[in-house]
Amino acid sequence: MNFELSESQQAVAALAEQVLSGSAGADRVGEVERTADRFDRELWAALAASDLLGVNIGEEHGGLGLGMVETVLVLREQGRRVAPVPLWPTLVLGAMPIAEFGAPQLQDRWLEPVVSGRAVLTGAFSEWGADNALSPSVTAARRDDGSWVLNGCKPAVPAAGVADAAVVPARVDGDDGSLAVFVVELDAEGVEVLLSETTNREFHGELTLRSAVVADEAVLGGADGRSIVEWTLARAQVAVAAAALGCCEEATAMAAAYTSQREQFGRPLSTNQGVAMRAADCYIDTDCMRVTLLQAAWLIDEGRPAAEIADAAAVAKWWSAEAGQRVVHATQHLHGGMGADIDYPVHRYFLWVKQLENTFGGGSRQLAAIGRSLAGGG
Repeated sequence: MNFELSESQQAVAALAEQVLSGSAGADRVGEVERTADRFDRELWAALAASDLLGVNIGEEHGGLGLGMVETVLVLREQGRRVAPVPLWPTLVLGAMPIAEFGAPQLQDRWLEPVVSGRAVLTGAFSEWGADNALSPSVTAARRDDGSWVLNGCKPAVPAAGVADAAVVPARVDGDDGSLAVFVVELDAEGVEVLLSETTNREFHGELTLRSAVVADEAVLGGADGRSIVEWTLARAQVAVAAAALGCCEEATAMAAAYTSQREQFGRPLSTNQGVAMRAADCYIDTDCMRVTLLQAAWLIDEGRPAAEIADAAAVAKWWSAEAGQRVVHATQHLHGGMGADIDYPVHRYFLWVKQLENTFGGGSRQLAAIGRSLAGGG
């Protein structure tokens, strides 16, 4: 299997590295974390100016029209800088399903504003309790005029405090449990967002809909609602794995630099066999995260069957959850006392990967999904 990137993919990765490394240093990240919304709008504008917010949006809407591989390369660079911008919620939870399943007027409404940096999107795919996105707590009822009324509550909506709209799956009333997926504007009447701080210092929102009216043209179509949810979740898992990979790669590099410079008993810590072996384990884990991530992204771009993509996404997400935790625990430990300082840069990588670990299902949930697939249970 060839995991080498094409010239255009290398160019996207280099551009993302240039923009994010130049605008999301440790001091800048700390400054943004002290703001009211934890959103680096200057960096968001820089990403828009570089066309990176349109990496996976079609050229007809001003984007670059590239694929999932290029998208994960951008998200990987975000993870390396732990950059406080709602990149994967906007590009993957919002823009991708709208571009794939939205009517032309819905695409015109949202995709060009995303590309230009004027709109932030997200998705409400988490659920209470067992967190089964295919059993949504929000209900939708069709009105006589063709519009819909939504009621219910969704937890843990990423970037809900700064998003303009959210993609929301709902259970259709009186229709034998079928699903529909809506694009809900978050400033509409009947929509309420209650924010909470997460492990990695971002804000997620509890989205409550009380007789919120959504026009029929804001319903995603072209497939049944269940298929749209599964389609989006597979890509969301890959996106989360990409951000976690970037975090782990940078944390490993930081640990390697620190242990090479820090001396104890007259020699660098890195010359200690135990330190070297643990750092090597981090490198191996991140490489496994990388190859499983690229495989899943490549399968998506190749248009492989949904079941094959779902399996690959679960594998990539499992590696990002399980290996990711090993890496950030080890890199923090290798920093000794400095690693325990919550203001020291390496601690942010620990917090980010801890947050990403359970986003859209932790390791045990991914193993269960993989096991069901292998057993032929879907």
